[in-house]
Amino acid sequence: LALKPTSSITRPGHSVDIDGNAIKVVTKGRHDPCVGIRAVPIAEAMLAIVIMDHYLRHRAQCGDVEVETPKVPGSRS
Repeated sequence: LALKPTSSITRPGHSVDIDGNAIKVVTKGRHDPCVGIRAVPIAEAMLAIVIMDHYLRHRAQCGDVEVETPKVPGSRS
């Protein structure tokens, strides 16, 4: 698993200061956020998607899969 932090945006943005005056915000240097903290939930979600994908592919390709639909009380059959 390889993660790359998002790049800093160097394009100036418009904002206001505490007094309400219009200012431009410019990022100087590299201030990339750390994605290491979010790596565990990202990896868990990715693993869950891959496992479910493999399960569904196996179920679709195997002809011996039988799905038993339970009887619902009050339904007509």
